[in-house]
Amino acid sequence: MKVRLIKPKSLLILTFFGCGIQLSFGQGGISPVIKDNSSLLGQRNVITTAVPFLTITPDARAAGMGDIGVATSPDANSIHWNPGKLAFVDDDGGVSLGAAPWLRSLVPDVWFYYLSAYSKVGNKKRSTVAGSLRYFSLGQIEFTDQLGNAQGSDEPKEFALDFAYSLQLSKKLSLGIATRYINSRLVSKRVYNGVEIRPGQGVAGDIGMYYKDKIEINKRDWNWSLGAAITNMGSKITYTNDANRDFIPINLRIGTFWQTEIDDHNKIGFGVDFNKLLVPTPQPVYVKNSSGQDSIYPDGSKQLETWQTSDDPVLAGMIKSLGDAPGGFREELKEFITNIGAEYWYEDQFAIRGGYFHEAKTKGGRQYFTLGVGIRYNVFGLDISYLKPIQQRHPLENTLRFTLLFDLDAFTNQNNSSSNSNPRS
Repeated sequence: MKVRLIKPKSLLILTFFGCGIQLSFGQGGISPVIKDNSSLLGQRNVITTAVPFLTITPDARAAGMGDIGVATSPDANSIHWNPGKLAFVDDDGGVSLGAAPWLRSLVPDVWFYYLSAYSKVGNKKRSTVAGSLRYFSLGQIEFTDQLGNAQGSDEPKEFALDFAYSLQLSKKLSLGIATRYINSRLVSKRVYNGVEIRPGQGVAGDIGMYYKDKIEINKRDWNWSLGAAITNMGSKITYTNDANRDFIPINLRIGTFWQTEIDDHNKIGFGVDFNKLLVPTPQPVYVKNSSGQDSIYPDGSKQLETWQTSDDPVLAGMIKSLGDAPGGFREELKEFITNIGAEYWYEDQFAIRGGYFHEAKTKGGRQYFTLGVGIRYNVFGLDISYLKPIQQRHPLENTLRFTLLFDLDAFTNQNNSSSNSNPRS
């Protein structure tokens, strides 16, 4: 007998990417249960992974610009987007703390938290080390069996702990790497129908490149940058036994960002990111007729039964993901997500941001606009972002993010100035 997560808010939380998939625990671990084949036939083929919380945008600055971040100017949150950026961060040290009430239009008790910090090291300050902790609390989930009998409740939690190192290879180019420990406790250790359900654990790594330069266009100087990163390259995760493992969200992201000064007080920048999951695309499995052949509709199309997820090894799956879409090259292109964002600064103290996130309807259908503001004052900074989906009554509607930044370099200089201005007698 399967034990299902049937509480509505739980299903929405665990499938916050809008994939429309219900999760169930059975002999094969966590697997999709498709309720409406007609909605998938020739239309919807969503790539799903374990621990999707790893792809949640952690900082309000990036969130306000349509979730771009691989090539924007470095800050304390760069470890999530591209560890290569960290080598060019301006200050010697900094800390960032972010929080977001997730799916706030539907449930009140789901939160995402992110803490990150960095410090430059070495005599020439060409290297930077950084660490971060992301924590996802999914509120309370109630369990029932297929007959509706209560099977208890739990409070799922997920977290990831990161460490990164970045090095300037030249005045324009840097590389960075990161390692990550992942822990996903969707349920406490339990046994259902002889199958042990336990927390999923895994390790992963990132590698990123960041290049920056200056260029003159129409007698105006532009600072431009190019970034690329592959993140979450690592082991599969299982919640049952080692024979049933799911891909984590291995992701390829490339992008560029351009910024120029309008005058001595104002500057503006804009950028674009493209990212794609390096996870195999589910393959169609068709209904068989009595003779063992594919069942055909009157219009000549095959009758879809389900989508079969891949059990390839990680590296083979990454390579395969670049050209395995059942619909060919056209469908493969639809697996790229496009992020567009812009940012305006006044006196480097006040910022206004905007952006757009686009995902093909057949690959999840997330499409939304974002807005954001930022304030910098001496030691502290505050960023706030707001998300507005194009679709009505969307689970992500009215999502807010808050990020507080703390400049350790400015704090140290401020203390030194205070000490020099008030010497002991």
